[in-house]
Amino acid sequence: MKKTVLHPNDYAPYCRPYIDAIDESVDLFEELEISLHAFIRMVREIPMELIDYRYAPGKWSIKDIIQHLIDSERVFAYRALRIGRGDTTPLAGFDENDYADDAMAHKRTINELLSEFSEVRFATLSLFRSFGAERMQRRGTASGHPVTTAALGFMILGHQKHHQKIYRERYLS
Repeated sequence: MKKTVLHPNDYAPYCRPYIDAIDESVDLFEELEISLHAFIRMVREIPMELIDYRYAPGKWSIKDIIQHLIDSERVFAYRALRIGRGDTTPLAGFDENDYADDAMAHKRTINELLSEFSEVRFATLSLFRSFGAERMQRRGTASGHPVTTAALGFMILGHQKHHQKIYRERYLS
């Protein structure tokens, strides 16, 4: 499935940068797997002394960002599950900063975080493969905005790309 199936009203306007970060030639299912491996390679190349580094007071460390990606992917996948299975109940938003503050990523090893990220991604991939074309177009409401199952999959990819860009610009340059 390519992002060309999406329309601007399939997701909230604030998610457009995530959707725009995905090339139109990318297949959702392939990229969910490819981007997992690319992300792990990128993190493995980060010098260990930078893993807990924060580029400014109050900013997240690399461990915090990995945990944030894990938590966000779980939320997006849960929304996709609900919407893809035909549940039309409006789904609440979540405060990423509250989640990050409570996650205690600093007490975990980088290996633990990357293992969990992998496990979550493979579960996400299995979930999205289970939907089929018709269920990928189902529409629901999340954080007060309409969203389709397909858009949630592309948001997962774009959200990861967004944070990889931040890694490169603010942690590795």
